Amino acid sequence: MVANKGKFAVVLLSGGLDSMVAGGLAREAGYHVLALTIDYNQRHRVELQAAARVATALNAMSHIVLPLDLTAFGGSALTADLAVPKSGVGSSIPITYVPARNTIFLSLTLGLAEVSGASDIFIGVNALDYSGYPDCRPEFIDAFQKMAALATKAGVEGHPLRINAPLQHMSKADIVREAQRLGLDAGLTWSCYDPGPGNRHCGLCDSCRLRSKGFEEAGLPDPTDYAAKP
Repeated sequence: MVANKGKFAVVLLSGGLDSMVAGGLAREAGYHVLALTIDYNQRHRVELQAAARVATALNAMSHIVLPLDLTAFGGSALTADLAVPKSGVGSSIPITYVPARNTIFLSLTLGLAEVSGASDIFIGVNALDYSGYPDCRPEFIDAFQKMAALATKAGVEGHPLRINAPLQHMSKADIVREAQRLGLDAGLTWSCYDPGPGNRHCGLCDSCRLRSKGFEEAGLPDPTDYAAKP
């Protein structure tokens, strides 16, 4: 990735490990980071606090937390009164999938990027160690890139915004190692879909299991406080 002195990138920052590393890579490449976090009234609202910590760690020039109450739609264990699965990562799209979430979030990120004069968007989607969400696939990112070029003034005028998904083909262990290489504190981040008392990671949801597996396979200490061993 080529350094871009004086250029700006909007980082879609959830507060999780993946988005932190995506933001760290944007910063390493020389971009000034503008962080956007969507408060969609998610079950794991503690991740909003993590997003604030990560934005500070990334020296973000700004951090917008945008309210968008997706509980009005429901349809997911993260936005409705549905149980979060704890039996292990399956092969089908899980109930923690939030309908069209990355399409919605990237559209908002695209708007902020165009208004702020940013040339790039960074998102921490991953298609290897993930829970099977369709909007994390390379095909989705490629399609959104094409749509963004058609849908924006910048694109029509020949300066389309770039959608960067630098973690797309990394394993979770690769992402853990990348966080260490970048000097980022993984303990600032939050992954759990179903926090327990005292805001501890449950240890059993898909996201906790993938996080724990990543640290184990990377051979690095896991700073996460799990209520149950993944």
